[in-house]
Amino acid sequence: MSVLALRLAGPLQSWGASARFARRTTETAPTKSGVIGLLAAAQGRDRTADLTDLAALTFAVRIDQAGTRVRDFQTARHADTGKAMPVSERFYLADAVFVAAVAGDDELIHALHNALQAPAYLPFLGRRSCPPQGPIDLGTRNGNDPAATLRDEPWHAAPWHQNRHRRNASVTLHLLSESAADEPLGTALRDQPLSFAPTHRRYALRNVVTTTVDLPNPQYQPPQRSKSTAKPLPAPRHNPEALLTPLPPQPPLDGR
Repeated sequence: MSVLALRLAGPLQSWGASARFARRTTETAPTKSGVIGLLAAAQGRDRTADLTDLAALTFAVRIDQAGTRVRDFQTARHADTGKAMPVSERFYLADAVFVAAVAGDDELIHALHNALQAPAYLPFLGRRSCPPQGPIDLGTRNGNDPAATLRDEPWHAAPWHQNRHRRNASVTLHLLSESAADEPLGTALRDQPLSFAPTHRRYALRNVVTTTVDLPNPQYQPPQRSKSTAKPLPAPRHNPEALLTPLPPQPPLDGR
């Protein structure tokens, strides 16, 4: 068994699990169906291809940089008639960084790793309008637990984001387990892919368990202590009249 780690970062991301019709929302973290779709596209699989092997991969995702939720309104027209379509309201995550991990058979994991090096189709972060920033592949790890891999993986947030934190950072870890009976009850999320066929896309429910993990901050620098023993200067006395110019003497009113 092996684990494949992925860094999912870009100007915009959108990971919908229940988006329908003219309102397209996004989850706060990448969905399993979105990541499996990315891997299937990298391998050049058709949308109607069998997903049994990819759907069987165990999956977890870590929120290294939550980003900001933004809303966009889009308009479109039918190509044949020119008739306007309903205004579409779409939500995205801006400047977010996630680390996802999938675990499975060694042969399949290494095949996915090789596919990400030279993808058949351009990978995107939930929607085609959301290309990734930088390489996605973080390499393979030994083991069969993606959550354990993410607990040991370094923090991949942007340097400017890391500079805002102290020695350690507490990040959110989503454990999307398939059937572990000992997992605590979480939130049901319909992102277990069954079929990506355009005519009949199908997804099953899974249990989402959320926890936190503390990671060391690579940008942290301890404060420098001054070796000077001189006493600090006292604060200057506040004198609000210091900037006022005194008026010249005025002659008496009786002329004397």
